[in-house]
Amino acid sequence: MRRLTLRQFRVFEAVARHLSFSRAAEELHLSQPAVSMQVKGIETILGMRLTEQLGKKIFLTEAGREVLHASRTITARLDDMQANLAQLRSIDSGRLSLAATSTVNVVATDILARFRGRHPGVTVHLDVSNRAAVLDQLIGNRIDLAIMGQVPDGLGLEAIRFMDNPLVVIAPPDHPLVGKKNASVASLAAESFLVREAGSGTRGAMERFFAARELEIQSSMEMSSNEAIKQAVQAGLGLGILSLQTLEMELALKRLAVLDVDGFPIMRHWYIVHRADKRLSPAALAFKDFVLGPAQARPRKG
Repeated sequence: MRRLTLRQFRVFEAVARHLSFSRAAEELHLSQPAVSMQVKGIETILGMRLTEQLGKKIFLTEAGREVLHASRTITARLDDMQANLAQLRSIDSGRLSLAATSTVNVVATDILARFRGRHPGVTVHLDVSNRAAVLDQLIGNRIDLAIMGQVPDGLGLEAIRFMDNPLVVIAPPDHPLVGKKNASVASLAAESFLVREAGSGTRGAMERFFAARELEIQSSMEMSSNEAIKQAVQAGLGLGILSLQTLEMELALKRLAVLDVDGFPIMRHWYIVHRADKRLSPAALAFKDFVLGPAQARPRKG
């Protein structure tokens, strides 16, 4: 019986990820017929269809989903082995695959810059996404580590807290509540808020905060980035709730103001996260130790 090859697995993963033979071919720098031939080769060996086309869209069959699951496991283990063997020679010859939520991007890039100063030979890939996307990458074992807010239990992840993350209410400098001391939370009920997209940790924290106080806040606009919210607040389109750590420049230039509101800041925390069962490479371990510094918090597994 013919055996499946690693090349076939990698090609099929690309097709399954994009649900497109042409986009997989672009990613892999192959021709579309070459990609189709590799997938057809797997189907011939297994005697089962892995994809089906309905209209103009491609979908995975049940067999295709099973092959994708096995393929990801196999290629991830081989990638780990190759990376670990290479890094046994030197940490600075390794690779680090990292994801960060968009809210923590400023913190993550600063940490990465300092880490690269100490380990200039490490090749780093950083993906910045929302909370749901980062969790999906962690669970799918597509990254080594993530920097993000607290993760939910039951996902098989280990999260270690390393930094506070205060969330504050921001307003344009001429807003009537600017300068008012200890404004009541109820005074925000009449305000319109600019909010992050569903799946954002900041939005989740905001919704839990107001729900606990039985307040219904008006949402005037949903935005997919902190920068968009800051620009909209400056333009007077509403108030926002963001991490204080993302506001240094705007506060220094007096483009935005932080409101003094009872119950704020909402104190959240940043965590460094990885799969609890993942064997971290030397480069990933070095980065984790660098982030945590000498005073490690107790890890939380869930």
